[in-house]
Amino acid sequence: MARLFVVRHGNTFDKGDTVTRVGARTDLPLSVSGREQARLLADHFAGTAFIAALCSTLVRTRQTARAILRQRSDSPALLIAPFLTEIDYGPDENQPEDAVAARLGPALEAWDRDGTPPPGWQVDPGAIRDGWRALLARAAGLPEDANALVVTSNGIARFLPDVVDEMPGGLDRKLKTGAWGELIVTPARSQLLTWNQRP
Repeated sequence: MARLFVVRHGNTFDKGDTVTRVGARTDLPLSVSGREQARLLADHFAGTAFIAALCSTLVRTRQTARAILRQRSDSPALLIAPFLTEIDYGPDENQPEDAVAARLGPALEAWDRDGTPPPGWQVDPGAIRDGWRALLARAAGLPEDANALVVTSNGIARFLPDVVDEMPGGLDRKLKTGAWGELIVTPARSQLLTWNQRP
């Protein structure tokens, strides 16, 4: 039984900043508070030996993953998995969140509720789900008691619960910044144990 820890990167904005909708075209680094979240994640996972580590192409995911892996000398090399890269928010990319909410209205609620992409967003839910299925199949082949780290963004992580065999009820599909979910994966099944955990 392998364990997969799926982590969302830390903040890219600090208190007082204008928060914008940050997608694949807006490659921001971690903010001051985001670096602190990464440090807290690193402290939390300091006792966890990872056999594999994946993240997206974006700076914010690489910074978060490297902070976690830096804690141990036996950490694996960090591999880039392009399917983990955040979606493209189309006309809402890098726009203030209040303007995005005003433009989209109920369409934004549908995105949060069930992952239905709003008009103009460049996202293929089926392809993202296929990426997660393929990753879970690879994780099922890991040695027993192995741990793997995956660092991604909210637009990608929200589709993982759709493809696991078992999960807690009443799950909020949005994974918060600096939070993680834990899965166990075997050749027979996958089970999401926790979601939106923070140090």
